[in-house]
Amino acid sequence: MEILNTTLTIDPKKYARLANRIVVKAIETEEEYDHMVARVEQLMDKGEARLSAEESALLETMAILVQAYDDRHHPLPSAAPNKMLAYLMETSGRTARDLLPVFGTRGRLSEVLSGKRSISKEQARRLASVFRVNLDLFI
Repeated sequence: MEILNTTLTIDPKKYARLANRIVVKAIETEEEYDHMVARVEQLMDKGEARLSAEESALLETMAILVQAYDDRHHPLPSAAPNKMLAYLMETSGRTARDLLPVFGTRGRLSEVLSGKRSISKEQARRLASVFRVNLDLFI
């Protein structure tokens, strides 16, 4: 899930009205988690370009809360960076061609996936952006 970085000016009253409809607070149960994820999906379905400044700010806050709950209750198993990359490629449907901007050549990607070459910090940063995950997965 991508967390939006907004530097827009928000109207505190409009933001409060939106937040009050959703009850923005730390997620404590699976039911609250499911409800929050559904609200995040509703805003994301609207499209980033069509969100108001207040909706963007609220989406970012809710995404942080969902991520915190996920980190506590659904942690990803630790895996070697090349295995994590292979998994993310498979589950997202991305191909070697999609990752050429990150690695430059298919050969370099192949070496990374086979474990012959490690992922550089710059590649990890780019992969984190492509897959919208924490770059620690690749280091």
